[in-house]
This record gives sequence, structure tokens and C-alpha cells, in this order.
Amino acid sequence: MAVKPPRDPQDVGYTWPTVLAVAVHLLVIVFSLIKLPSMSAEPDSSSIVQATFVSTETFTDQAQQVTDQQAAMNNAAEPEVAEPEPPSDEPSAEQQAAEAAAAQREADAAAQAAEQAEALEQAQAEAEAEAQRRAEEAERLAEQQEAEAAAREAEEQRAREEAEAQRQREAEAERVRAEAEAQRQREAEEQREREEEAERQREAEEQREREEEAERQREAEEQREREEEAQRQREAEEQRAREEAEAQRQREAEAQREREAEAQREREAEERRAAEAAEAAMQRQLAGEAEAAANAQQAQQAANSFINIVRRAVEQAWLIPPAASDSMSATIQVRLGPSGELLATSVASSSGDSAFDRSAMQAVEHAAPFSELRDLPAEQQRTLRQFNLRFTPGDVR
Repeated sequence: MAVKPPRDPQDVGYTWPTVLAVAVHLLVIVFSLIKLPSMSAEPDSSSIVQATFVSTETFTDQAQQVTDQQAAMNNAAEPEVAEPEPPSDEPSAEQQAAEAAAAQREADAAAQAAEQAEALEQAQAEAEAEAQRRAEEAERLAEQQEAEAAAREAEEQRAREEAEAQRQREAEAERVRAEAEAQRQREAEEQREREEEAERQREAEEQREREEEAERQREAEEQREREEEAQRQREAEEQRAREEAEAQRQREAEAQREREAEAQREREAEERRAAEAAEAAMQRQLAGEAEAAANAQQAQQAANSFINIVRRAVEQAWLIPPAASDSMSATIQVRLGPSGELLATSVASSSGDSAFDRSAMQAVEHAAPFSELRDLPAEQQRTLRQFNLRFTPGDVR
């Protein structure tokens, strides 16, 4: 991409100075063509009618007219020297009417002259005010045009500065873009070189791997052939071993059959002896079980007899509390010594009434000792040295 050369900040074109010079000359020509109003300038067509009418005459002419009218009024006021008329007793009616009309005309002329003088003064004042207003308007217009010209000059200067700054920014941006493009091209070239180098390395690595793979395949083929040869040798050796093993197995099987037959004969003899011994042992076991059952039954009967003896003794010694009810129940645990003496009592299950529980424990204490325990076999003595008694009103179990 082509790069534009940066412009010199002092390199200013001639377009805007030329336009500004033409505009200044046009303003000078316009101001020269504008005719400023003078003190005696006539009002334009937009003025009032009275002012237009008065301004067609000069101030000298109007003053002369006023003077003439004033003289006419003075002459009319003074009596004219007339030729003596023949005396009469009173003026005629026509003469009186003429005099009245003359007086009226004189009064109208005087009023008209006064009105014209007042209109002249008013027109003169209005002309002066209009001239002053036009002068001020021209001065304001000139100042406004000067301010607008200065503003345009400042705006043009600012526009030139902004254009120059924009040009410089664009040149800087173009330079930055050119540098970025050059950097990008350098990076792309470096990336391309790296990729080409990586591609060459990858191809070299692939070639090396292919060669290694071919070498591995050759070695694998050789290994396979060696393994096949070894396998064939092993199979031949195994076949010979199997044949020898089969012959040995047959010999051993024959010997085994002979040993098994001998062992079978010995087992059968042993089984007969074992069966005879088992039958004898069963007979002895049945006899022992019968004896044990008889002994157990006898022991159970002796135990039940001892418990009944204890229960009756405790019932006789138990003083049931008056407040006890039939629904109350307490279980007392009893521990006896080898001779039937009482070692300890404890509440295994409380009735909820401490007096009831205490009366049950006292009944066991009063009924002890239980010397009948010494009459029982030693095994039953150990079993019956600890037992529980449940107390309910009217029954002890």
C-alpha cells in the first residue's frame, strides 16, 4: 500500500486567502454604494404621507409662505382706507356678510398657516430622527459586518488549523498503519519461516519415524520368524513330551488303578470297622443322652422344687403394703452364697412405688437363708445362686 508523504505545516495553499481577499473587496464596494442619510435627506416611499408632502418643499419656501399668510392676515385686520361714501344710518346686509366671510377666511388662513408650521416642525423632527436611526443602523451594520468578518476569519483560521491537525493526524495514522503493515508483514514472514522450519522438522521427524518403523517391522519380522522357529521346536518338544507323558501317564494310571483298588479294599474294610465303631458310639451316646435327659429332668425338678421352697418362704415373710393394688408389680434380683445365705438383693424392675419395692426386698431378707440349696448338685447350685422373683399382691413368682 502506497504511503502519502507528510505535508509541511508551513505549506499553506492559496485557495482560502484568495477567497478572503475577494470577500473583503466586495464588502468595501457594498459599503461605498450605501448612501448614508443626511440631515436634509427626504424620507423614502415608506414614510408617512404628511412627511412626504412637507419634504417636497424647502424650509425657506415654507417660511416664506408663512410670512405671506401672516401679512395677509394683518392686512385683513387693518381697515382699508376707502373713499368716503355717503353717510348712512347702518351698514347694508351684503356688506356685513362680506365682512363676516372675509373674517372667516382670515381665520381659516391663520389656522392653516399654524397647522403648516406645526407640520413642518414635526416633519423636520421626524426627518432628523430617521436620519439618526439610519446612521445608527449603518454603524451597527458596519460593526456587525466587521464582527462577522472577524468571526469568519477566526473560523477559517480554526478550520485551517483543524484541517492541518487532521492532515497531521491522518499522516500520523497513515504512518502508524504503514508501520503496522510493515510489522505485520515482518511477523507474517517470520511466521511463514517458522512454519516452513517446523514443516521441515516435521517432515524430517516423519522420515525418521518411517525409517524407525521400517526398522521395527524388520526386527519384528525377524523376531516373529525366530519365535515361529522356537514355537515349532517347542511344539515338537512338547509333542515328544506329551507322548512320553502319555506313556508315563498310562503307566502311572495302571499303577494308580492298582493302588486305588488296594485302597478301595482297605477303605471298605475301614468303613466296616468305622461303621461298627459308630454303631457302638451311637448306642453309647443314646444311653448317655437318656441318662443326661433323666439327670436334666431331675435337676429341673430339683430346681423347681427349690424355687417353690423360696417362693413359699418369701410369701410367708412378705407384708403387703395397705396401699398396694393388684396392678402393681416389682421384680427383685436375688444373689445367694454357696450355703444358701443371702448376699444381696436389688430391684430389677420397679413398681413405681418405693414402699412396695422395699417391702418385697424385706420379704426376701426375712425369708433367708435358703439352706435347701446345699442339697442340690454342684452344677445346679451354680445356676440357682442368682435368680429373679416377681412380686404381685397375693402371688409371688
